[in-house]
Amino acid sequence: MWVRCSRPGVLALAGMRRALLWASGCRRTAASSTSAEPSQVRALVYGSHGDPAKVVELKNTELAAMGGSDVRVRMLAAPINPSDINMIQGNYGLLPELPAVGGNEGVGQVLAVGSSVTTLKPGDWVIPASAGLGTWRTEAVFNEEAVIGIPSDIPLQSAATLGVNPCTAYRMLRDFEQLQPGDSVIQNASNSGVGQAVIQIAAALGLRTINVVRDRPNLQELTNRLKSLGAEHVVTEEDLRKPETRASFKDMPPPRLALNCVGGKSSTELLRHLAPGGTMVTYGGMAKQPVVASVSLLIFKDLKLRGFWLSQWKKDHSPAHFKELILTLCDLIRQGQLCAPACAEVPLQDFQHALQASMQPFVSTKQILTM
Repeated sequence: MWVRCSRPGVLALAGMRRALLWASGCRRTAASSTSAEPSQVRALVYGSHGDPAKVVELKNTELAAMGGSDVRVRMLAAPINPSDINMIQGNYGLLPELPAVGGNEGVGQVLAVGSSVTTLKPGDWVIPASAGLGTWRTEAVFNEEAVIGIPSDIPLQSAATLGVNPCTAYRMLRDFEQLQPGDSVIQNASNSGVGQAVIQIAAALGLRTINVVRDRPNLQELTNRLKSLGAEHVVTEEDLRKPETRASFKDMPPPRLALNCVGGKSSTELLRHLAPGGTMVTYGGMAKQPVVASVSLLIFKDLKLRGFWLSQWKKDHSPAHFKELILTLCDLIRQGQLCAPACAEVPLQDFQHALQASMQPFVSTKQILTM
């Protein structure tokens, strides 16, 4: 079931109920950060790399003692992203020490703060400042610098999915080509979390999008969904290879930016449609095949091949820059120009179902674990 974009400044009903419950708990905890704490919390832990369905277990873990620079956080919701799956499998660019708690993204609420914490207070919503924090758990103690405060007046699902996909989409649209309103962008994996964010942010910036997806039984339903987000054209991988398809884009300028999350033949087709001097940015490799670039395209069209990894962007920029990016995206959310991808909320104890669903092909619904 598709989850529609919430109106600006209004929490989803389920999220509102949770927020009120957590806020009530925070008020009781705020009086003292040294009050009695539960000794154990529930977490999804993996002790070895492999098939997530086999190596991830729901366990009781000890809640770390709070120090002066720490914050105690009750997790509210955390999605399952492809990077989470890759990390558990052991084939991601950043791997935590084992055993590890899964999850690189999510939103939590501060329950208590240490004596030297200055940027956060009980009741604040927070998201991870970087990957590898381990968000698939009910509660945790984090260093103040490991999380970043966000506004709590946005929908819960938007907050839970704010820190990875929309950030990736925004930076790729802004950092590689100086695009102006009316310019066009072409992307594959357009139904992914990043793809849906690209469509919406591009529309907010006045950019036009050509969106490539794999053929599937519910193609028309998916096409309608993406167009409701602001997609101008939605085509299949097979149609993109047909010479006559180019004529359907004649009403818009050739794309100067291509966003590739697939690799293989799909990336080659994106390059064919790029304007001379254009750039293709690769941020994923779903096909597990190398990017194949025609020599003639590189020579005669002077195309540029680049890569993007949000974790590296964060290393190259200050926390203040990341905070600015987050606030920019929150403004788009409040204005109704950016909503969460289609989501399914799954209780933490049903994690096996959520993991299996997240790895199924042709699925556009993001699994979000609720605590």
